[in-house]
Order: sequence, then structure tokens, then C-alpha cells
Amino acid sequence: MKEQNLYLQAFKGSFTSTLRWHHLDALWTVLKADADGHWYIYAIGEPPPTAVADAEMVVKFVDSIDKLLRDEHDEKYCGIVYADDLSRPSFIKIYDPNNLGVSCGYSDNPPLPGWILSKIPPVDLPAVVLPKNRQRWWQKLWVKP
Repeated sequence: MKEQNLYLQAFKGSFTSTLRWHHLDALWTVLKADADGHWYIYAIGEPPPTAVADAEMVVKFVDSIDKLLRDEHDEKYCGIVYADDLSRPSFIKIYDPNNLGVSCGYSDNPPLPGWILSKIPPVDLPAVVLPKNRQRWWQKLWVKP
């Protein structure tokens, strides 16, 4: 129960956006340097992971999600990745470019992020069913070559 409360408290905490693409690049550099820092990688709509990802998986996820974001968020700005601290993150929310709703504005029902990286074990967040293309992308990511 304590870990659940910590996770939900962190989830609802204060976040800073990677407004520009170079801010996202800087965040990825920091994250890759801390790839073995006990990160949980959670795709909302899938069961929360019960174990941290290894460093290789963190780097693979970062490279894959970066490509997905750049391919599908065809904007001059990023603005859909948020971290609790851009220089020393421990909780990162990544919004799906195909399900943005009002992620950066006020809403009684803001969309959930598509993916979360955290150093706190995640808890199941209520979500709509993942679209099949996102399920396939996520499952393919975890297949060892």
C-alpha cells in the first residue's frame, strides 16, 4: 500500500515538459547515462512491470520511443514528454502522439500518458484498451533478437 501511495503521489506531482526537441535529446542523454538506475518501463493498458528493466532494455526503449515520437508527432516542438526533474529524472511521462486530448491544458479528464518510466514500482492505472498497433509495438519491443 505504501508503494502504491508513493507511485500515485509521484504520478500527480510536478512535472516539466521537454518543450523543444533538443530538450528531449538532453533528457534521453541523461536517461541513457542512468540506464542501469533501476527503471520500470510501464505501458499504460498493459500489466505494470514487477521488475526493473536492464540497461540494454532502457536504451532500446528510449531509442524506439524517440523514433515513434519523431515519426508520429510531426511538429516543430516536442511538448509531450514530461519529467519530474529534467536533469535528474526519477519519473517520466510520455504521451502518445495519437492520444493527446488536452495533455498540456486543463481538463476534468486529462488523458493518461502512453508510457511511464519510473524508479518507483508502478501500480495499475485505469486505461482504455490499447489500440492494436500500440500493443504490437510494445510486444515487439520486448522480443529478444
